[in-house]
Amino acid sequence: MSEEFEHAQEHLEHSTHNSKGHTRTALVIAVMAAALALIEFAAKDAQTNYLTNHIAASDTWAQYQAKAVRRTVLTSEAELLQSLPAAAEPGVKQRIADALANAGRMRSEPGGDGMEQLAERAHTQEHLRDHEMHRTHVLELASGGLQISIVLASISVVIDLPLFMVASVVFGSASALYGLLGAFSVV
Repeated sequence: MSEEFEHAQEHLEHSTHNSKGHTRTALVIAVMAAALALIEFAAKDAQTNYLTNHIAASDTWAQYQAKAVRRTVLTSEAELLQSLPAAAEPGVKQRIADALANAGRMRSEPGGDGMEQLAERAHTQEHLRDHEMHRTHVLELASGGLQISIVLASISVVIDLPLFMVASVVFGSASALYGLLGAFSVV
């Protein structure tokens, strides 16, 4: 009987030890899941910013193209008026001057929205768009790393192999750090 009692006591001690290990694993999984949720949130934010900047750049280039068409029409109007036999008349000269002045304004309008200013704005928006795309990719990689880490931690409980837990913590920590750096645009 005492032998059965000792065996039961050993089993109880072993299960208490496993319970502490499972509790630690559950805490590690919970922390990684929280980090995963935050990184996913940051990835969605970066993706939204990417789309916003992409649309803004497209709209700005469309405005640039419209200005280019208007400039071409005005330049063509001036050239056509200059080719007329009555080009020397004051009224025609004024229309030519107006058309050329408007065409020049389409090209560049400091403080306004000339083609040069629009191109500069579009390039800035494209740079912001590309930055957000890179940020999205970094955060998605970090998210994938955390998901794999959570799986490794879960497997370590099922097969009772501490090596999987160590790998999970190392890989999860590296992924969380990479995600943190990506969220603040450090990498």
